Amino acid sequence: MLLLPATVTAKEANDTRRLLLQALKGEPQAEVVIDASNLQHFDSAALAVLLECQRAAEGFGKPFALRNAPPKLAALARLYGVDALLMPDQPLRG
Repeated sequence: MLLLPATVTAKEANDTRRLLLQALKGEPQAEVVIDASNLQHFDSAALAVLLECQRAAEGFGKPFALRNAPPKLAALARLYGVDALLMPDQPLRG
């Protein structure tokens, strides 16, 4: 399981992406799971980082799962229309 840091904004996005992708390459599990429970401060850059990790996991032939997403992150993902990609197991709200 990979952990998101407490802050992922445009300022931290490149470093966070690089670290997560590096960790993802060495992830021995059959599924790539990112835990967002630490995430407190974020903007849309966090979604971009997560989408890139999702694509990378797919490229490695591994399922991707985002766990413990804060409600505001889930709302932002819905707003941008990427909730089905990042959180497919969560019910869609209209």
